[in-house]
Amino acid sequence: MSEQGGEVGEVPASTGAGTEKYKQRAVLLRVMIYVFATHVFAGFVMLLFYLGQHAQK
Repeated sequence: MSEQGGEVGEVPASTGAGTEKYKQRAVLLRVMIYVFATHVFAGFVMLLFYLGQHAQK
């Protein structure tokens, strides 16, 4: 039972992957994730400093 009419792993050319707009959106998403992760990490460090300052010594 072989398939007739095209390659088995063929990808349609109209997916939009690789276009300039797709690349811009990918970069924007990556930047937003990095900014969010940096703010979460900075908040965690600030929490550690706050807890260390108010610890019973």
